[in-house]
Amino acid sequence: MEILACPLCKGDLVLNVQSKEDAEIITGTLYCKKCNEYYPIDEGIPNMLPPHLRE
Repeated sequence: MEILACPLCKGDLVLNVQSKEDAEIITGTLYCKKCNEYYPIDEGIPNMLPPHLRE
């Protein structure tokens, strides 16, 4: 988490865990308070693409 930043504004991200296995986060979100944007975590992989580039 220390090296991750919002790709839009470079703000700090808040981790919200929905499910995990041992120490690995399987699903959840990363939230930027500065620009009010969420980045999904699916199958352990965070999708850090800006919202307009996601499917």
